[in-house]
Amino acid sequence: MSTTAFVSVGGRRTRVRIAGDPADPPVLLLHGIGRSLEDWAPQYPRLVQGHRLITLDLPGFGFSARSPEPTTLKVLARGVIDTLDVLGEQRPLHVVGNSLGGAVAQQLLVLDPARVAALVLVNSAGFGAEVALPMRLLAVPVLGRLATRRPTRAGTRMSERLPFADPALATGARVDHALAIARQPDANAVLLETVRELATVRGVKPGWRAELTAAVVQHPRPTLIIWGDRDRVLPARHLDSARRLLPHAETHLLTGIGHMPQIECPDEFATRVLAFLTATERLTGALPRDTATTP
Repeated sequence: MSTTAFVSVGGRRTRVRIAGDPADPPVLLLHGIGRSLEDWAPQYPRLVQGHRLITLDLPGFGFSARSPEPTTLKVLARGVIDTLDVLGEQRPLHVVGNSLGGAVAQQLLVLDPARVAALVLVNSAGFGAEVALPMRLLAVPVLGRLATRRPTRAGTRMSERLPFADPALATGARVDHALAIARQPDANAVLLETVRELATVRGVKPGWRAELTAAVVQHPRPTLIIWGDRDRVLPARHLDSARRLLPHAETHLLTGIGHMPQIECPDEFATRVLAFLTATERLTGALPRDTATTP
């Protein structure tokens, strides 16, 4: 399977994309809030050699059906675990998460440590209170409902520009795709549930962040943390907090890059991720077959 497809997970439709040799080490790619697996498209040709790549639309995001439960980090992570079970992928994975996906990756480690070989956290939620004003306003009940009731092209274009340091990356095709997602039956409800679970108008709630970090440090894993220094969604100073909370992690701050380095600087991003994965696989012995005997 090298294109998107739908699988049934607990009776609900889940959109996935899989590529690469099934025998190679698996890499799971998790997108951010209100996003979809297309955010990883530039990385497929760059990461697929030597790895089995798995992406999915998280429950209630993209074109996946929502969970019957209210959306929380644990619900999203359990949705990922259930999807992996359906796909027959039981091995420990390198889990790469952007934004909300970074928090889901950490929650996945906490819920099922045996599933996670390493973490790559990309401009990840969970390391600071500051978050973009539009996201905080969604946490206000009346404003959130008004803002999401009828998605418009103009409003979607503004939202699509926010994650990028270069506004030209908010292409017409990306705006069209974001509109299609926003018009899915449960998209707005899930978006608002997620925002209100994790944030208030003042910023990201401290309780879940502290609880998650305390649990993550009980299961140390090789970890790479990447941030763009022009992130307007989760500011780059969160990387300083991440370094304090996870002192064993390798970290990189990318110059002139916003919230989604995997799109904004795909070559540099892939180079850093592949170097980290290779080093991790050498330590664990989980090397791709074609490099397993390389000195």
